[in-house]
Amino acid sequence: MTEKHSNTAAFRGARFTAADLTGARFRDCDLRGVKVTDSWLIGVNMSGEVENFLVNDVDVAPLVEAELDRRNPERVLVRTMATADDHRAAWQTIEGLWAETVDRARRLPEPLLHERVDDEWSFTETLRHLIFATDAWAGRSILGDERPYSRLGYPHSAYPPDDARALGVDVEAQPTLDEVLEVRAARLAVVGAIVEGATDASLEQTSDLPPAPGYPDEVRSVRRCLRVVMREECEHRRYAVRDLAVLESR
Repeated sequence: MTEKHSNTAAFRGARFTAADLTGARFRDCDLRGVKVTDSWLIGVNMSGEVENFLVNDVDVAPLVEAELDRRNPERVLVRTMATADDHRAAWQTIEGLWAETVDRARRLPEPLLHERVDDEWSFTETLRHLIFATDAWAGRSILGDERPYSRLGYPHSAYPPDDARALGVDVEAQPTLDEVLEVRAARLAVVGAIVEGATDASLEQTSDLPPAPGYPDEVRSVRRCLRVVMREECEHRRYAVRDLAVLESR
C-alpha cells in the first residue's frame, strides 16, 4: 500500500541516501533548499514556482521562463502591465484566449471535462478555481464584498476544507459545465468592469481585506490584486490546454 504523508514537517532537514523514490508524488510541498546529488532524474515532471533551480550547476529557471513566455506571450503582457491601458489590453487578450479554449473544450464529450489528467484538476474544476480566485482577489480584496464566494468556487488544494465550507463553498459539488460557465461569465464581467473603469491612480488604491480567511493580513493594492487574478487566468489556461490535448488524443 502506498504511504501518504500530508500536512507534516517530519521530513524537514531529512537526508535520503540510496532511497528508491520511483513514482513518488509531491504536491503543495515546500522544497526550498532541497539538494539532489548523484541521482537519476529521468522522466521527471516538475511544475510550480521555480527560481534558482540549479541542474548540474546551471540555473535553468530563466531558460524555463523564457520558453514559457515564448509559448504563452500573454504572460509577458501581465508581467509588464504598468498603466490602466496595459491592464485593459492584457484582460482583453486573456478573455479572447479563454473563449477559444472553452470552444475547444466543448468539442469534447462533457464527461471528459470532469476527468482529471494525471491527477491534475479537470477542466471544470479549473474553471471553478478561477471563480474562487476572482471572488477572493476581485470581489473581496478589490470591491470589499465580505461574502463574495460562489458555492461553485474551488479553492487551491491546500485550503482547509472546513474553511471553504464556512465560506459557503461546496468543494464536493458536481456541477455541469454549463452551470460553471454561467457563474464564470458573471465573474469575468466583474473583472472586466474593474479593468474598464481603472485609472492609473485607482490601480494604486489599497485594501486591507485579505482574499479569504487564512491569507496573511496585509495591505494590497488594486494593481497587485488584478495581477494575481490575471496570472491565475494565464497559468491555469496553460494547464487546461495541456490536459485538453491529452483528452483529445483519445
